[in-house]
Amino acid sequence: MRSVRARTALGATLVVAVALVGAGVALLAVLRANLVDQAELQATVSARSVASQIADGRPPDRLDLPDDTEEHPVQVVDEDGRVVAVGDDIDAISGTGSPRTKAVAPRAGEDDGREPGTGEVSDDVAYSKGDVTVDGDTATYRFAAVKASGPRSGEVTVYAGAPLATETATVSGVRDAMLGTLPVLLAVVAAVTWLVTRRALKPVEGIRGEMAAITASEDLSRRVPEPGTHDEVARLARTTNETLAALEASVERQRRFVADASHELRSPIASLRTQLEVGAAHPGLLDLPGAVADTVRLQQLAADLLLLARLDAGERPGRTRFDLAELVRQEVSQRAEDRVPVRVGAERAEVGGSRPQLARVLANLLDNAQRHAATRVTVTVRTAGRDVVLTVEDDGAGVPEAERERIFERFVRLDDARSRDAGGAGLGLAIARDIADRHGGTLAARRSPSGGALLELRVPRDPVDTPRGDA
Repeated sequence: MRSVRARTALGATLVVAVALVGAGVALLAVLRANLVDQAELQATVSARSVASQIADGRPPDRLDLPDDTEEHPVQVVDEDGRVVAVGDDIDAISGTGSPRTKAVAPRAGEDDGREPGTGEVSDDVAYSKGDVTVDGDTATYRFAAVKASGPRSGEVTVYAGAPLATETATVSGVRDAMLGTLPVLLAVVAAVTWLVTRRALKPVEGIRGEMAAITASEDLSRRVPEPGTHDEVARLARTTNETLAALEASVERQRRFVADASHELRSPIASLRTQLEVGAAHPGLLDLPGAVADTVRLQQLAADLLLLARLDAGERPGRTRFDLAELVRQEVSQRAEDRVPVRVGAERAEVGGSRPQLARVLANLLDNAQRHAATRVTVTVRTAGRDVVLTVEDDGAGVPEAERERIFERFVRLDDARSRDAGGAGLGLAIARDIADRHGGTLAARRSPSGGALLELRVPRDPVDTPRGDA
């Protein structure tokens, strides 16, 4: 029962079995009720026929009772419970309310003084079930009881029966037929369900097998087969392939990150080691400012890598509310060593998120602008609907349109000829975009009116993520 096919086949078989049994019971009940109704109708007709004779004044000993006693047994009982008329060859009757089973004729010369033809037949009919023994054979009947009164008999009750043998035989036959075919039907349902489920789950098994092969080979470029249908299995296969593609991209990105980080770290470490070894051997040749610069660059690079690792681990910004314009003014006022002056045009605009992280975005954008600006850098803050927009503009050479997305990749520097000290490690804009994404915002590069680069940060006024602390 560990197989889905087995559980599905068993469940379907049980459901069909319950449905068939319920339908069979209902069918037998309806069939039995219809046959009993037919027997009651026959018995009623026979009872009213005899009651009409009594109402017409015919004495009980001269009643014209049905000749086929086995099909229509009749018994007439007076008010005192005495049997005044009974069908031929009837040895015993039960179920008619009569304590006697032998016919008793009225006494000779007895007359109640009524004129013939002045009797009546009751409209009420009572039904009962009993047994009748005719010539030693006993059978079950449905009786109809009709009251009648006549000038020669007084008030009597006429019992007429109709056999239930047909009802018993028919119901038994239908029941036996249903019980005989039920196992066959259930076997067919189980087999069909097994085959259909097996066919439906065949693509799932293919997906599972391919996923197992991918796990064993660690080749994330492989994809699971997608069936040509448009059902849930096809959607599962497409979603699985999309997940594999995202996982492959993530792993490849991580590999590039590790390789680029190793490359970026190797240069300052090698330079610092060389200077220290030279200084140890020849103290007078020690380039102390260069060693300090390499150490600072190494420290900044390690801090950037640590922040990227925290962002990749899913760190979310806090829900602190603050004025972004005030943040801009504070950060710009602390940048006394910038190469070109920074102009600020900011209006009050509150946002929700991590103040340190957004300060880091601003710092990275300003650092990028300082490296490429000719004479000035401009920072603006404004509101736009439900967003707050921060722009950093410079009057440098700008960013080629084809490279405006690539500059946000990690370790990307468009000017490969410039020195690493001036160009940085290529992580600033990548970190800025990751932080913007964590705040539910965007960061894009455009062309400024002066021809330089314009980097636009959009963040919603309200935070979008559940806080995990203010990073």
